[in-house]
Amino acid sequence: MKFSKLQGTGNDFILVDARTTEREWSKLARVTCDRHFGVGADGLILVQDSTIADLKMRIFNSDGSEAEVSGNGLRCFAKYAIEKGLAGKISSPAESRLHRDNRSLTVETLSGVRKVKAYMSGDKVNRVEVGMGLPQFQPQQIPVKVDIPIASGPILDYRLIIDGKELTLSILSMGNPHAVSFSSQPVADFPLTEIGPKVERHPVFPKKTNFEIARVLNRGKIEARVWERGVGETLACGSGACAIAVAAQLLDHVDEQVDIILEGGTLTVSWDRVGEVLLTGPVEEVFTGEWPGGKS
Repeated sequence: MKFSKLQGTGNDFILVDARTTEREWSKLARVTCDRHFGVGADGLILVQDSTIADLKMRIFNSDGSEAEVSGNGLRCFAKYAIEKGLAGKISSPAESRLHRDNRSLTVETLSGVRKVKAYMSGDKVNRVEVGMGLPQFQPQQIPVKVDIPIASGPILDYRLIIDGKELTLSILSMGNPHAVSFSSQPVADFPLTEIGPKVERHPVFPKKTNFEIARVLNRGKIEARVWERGVGETLACGSGACAIAVAAQLLDHVDEQVDIILEGGTLTVSWDRVGEVLLTGPVEEVFTGEWPGGKS
């Protein structure tokens, strides 16, 4: 099985053209993503055919669970599909077709169709903008088990006590669940490896959740760390960056465009409070290889 490994601000993925093949993808994700005995990655991404978009993306976390969407994964997906010429070979009755320059495409995900725009340097993609859809705030949409009236608006101050530490959470969905906590202290000092998994698996989140700890530096910059559901702490998270930016805007901490500074690099998020959230950042190919057939 041929694969490529790509990374977007340190969030790394194994990309596979799965349009004509089928495997035990969950098991394969656990094996290939292992950083000691496998390729090493945060997740496995499949390129598949779609009847409603130009291509379909499936993403499996390193623990084998399937995720709804990934902002950084979509950016890696776009680079892989465009540079490999996979997008140009599609002939499906999609509502939105590829531009002739192969720089824009629509991608089907479990959380809906996402629009992707690639910025080229010659014949290479070096930066990608993803339309991440509209943020969702209703408890049943996230989902989260909280006793809050439907008309009460976004959940921006939910208090959760973990190991005696009180967290004030902004809870929303970017196609997947997120809980964001803002701190006045440097995020490097936060015990994320201890608190993160307990927030992820807390009973209030029936499908678990991604957890972000963030500190507002000014109205255009936020530093953050992310504990990803099914993965653990990662160097970056695209949907997490979007969740942080949305929550910060609603709390009037930042303006419409903000840089989210993560350990793996900086992602730029724009939102006008009306349309979808836009995520932009760099993307690189790390290497290509071939996975032995008997190891899946």
